[in-house]
Amino acid sequence: MDAGSGGLRLAVIDAQGQVLSEQATAYPSSFNDPGSWRQGLVALVQALPAQLRRRLAAISVDGTSGTLLACRSDGTPLGPALAYSQACPEQAQALTALVPAGCAAASVTGSLARALRLLASPTGRTAAAGAGADLLLRHQADWLMGWLLGDWRWGEEGNNLRLGWDLRRQCWAGELERQAWAAALPEVVESGTVLGPLAPGCAAELGLPGSCLVVAGSTDANAGVLAADPAPGDGITVLGTTLVLKQFVSEPIEAPGLSCHRLGGRWLVGGASNAGGGVLRQFFSDAELERLSRQIDPSRPSGLHYRPLPAKGERFPLDDPDLLPILEPRPVSDALFLQGLLEGLARIEAQGWLRLAQLGAPPLRRVISLGGGARNPQWRQLRQQAIARPVLNRPGLTAAQGMARLALGSLRATGPTPKMEGPAPLPKSP
Repeated sequence: MDAGSGGLRLAVIDAQGQVLSEQATAYPSSFNDPGSWRQGLVALVQALPAQLRRRLAAISVDGTSGTLLACRSDGTPLGPALAYSQACPEQAQALTALVPAGCAAASVTGSLARALRLLASPTGRTAAAGAGADLLLRHQADWLMGWLLGDWRWGEEGNNLRLGWDLRRQCWAGELERQAWAAALPEVVESGTVLGPLAPGCAAELGLPGSCLVVAGSTDANAGVLAADPAPGDGITVLGTTLVLKQFVSEPIEAPGLSCHRLGGRWLVGGASNAGGGVLRQFFSDAELERLSRQIDPSRPSGLHYRPLPAKGERFPLDDPDLLPILEPRPVSDALFLQGLLEGLARIEAQGWLRLAQLGAPPLRRVISLGGGARNPQWRQLRQQAIARPVLNRPGLTAAQGMARLALGSLRATGPTPKMEGPAPLPKSP
């Protein structure tokens, strides 16, 4: 299950890794509403044919890295979540006192800054006060995982790096464990950990067997990497609402605006820009994007120099909460305007790969593109020119498939692989 910035997607695979069903839906209401996350998950699972639901053996969920909410120990949200793109510059001084400067959580665009804002809110202060404190800080994927289990104590390590989890030392960084609110932090487990079966009430609502296991997931970008299964020298770019770059490295790399995960026993470094497909949708529908893209000649530069951020603030390749978008001047031609935006996104991606190389990532051999933007051949050519490396589009590989493969791998590691052959594969949803 993928809970991404643009919506939710569910993929079901068999024991051989073949996709049996895949479908997507928008969030039923606001992205910041945890109830919307749960409603979307329920709708996708209930839409599966009953015979397929009865055979599901494990489920794993990814979420947007950094989207954080405060809730009670029974999972009840104390308010809307703070989205991954929400910077909290007022927390800069407090962060300096809590974690080392090079830590992934030290940025005002990170989860720890959002946690401090939540703690400073009236509901946060009340929930954290006194001996009867009942407050948890949970990321999107971890909250959904808690709902599946009926137990919100856990947090997956990759989702909690920017909250302050130190992967190498396997503890919370700096002064975090000595804070009065430290009990609000999750018990961190490795991605792929089998945490137990579905809660009985959850299994009944979803129409899934009570034996179906819940597997600790990952971030949405990491799930895409699992689906792509990159070779040495490959970089992964996820072209969704935001622009995400990922690359495997031999040793961990730490820097502001950067995340370094452990995935399948290897170190995976990357960064996420606030720029991406979300900016394009501020101006064009999907149909317009497809039509106008066909009018673009990538061999003829537009001459425009945009910085296509959706709003003030950037995370990567520059970690700058005050960086402003540049979206003017706008030419009369919509196709030329779109080309300028795509060129700006390509420059940001090229700067991101350069930043990773400067920090010690291995030489980039080629880039594999995932996400909705990977369906655009003109954008691929513009990106290939900017990066000066081969770029391959693989839009059929999804984060939801990555989570399904993670769940399958965990089942294989813990016991006999369940039989999922059954009837012929179901057709994919468009």
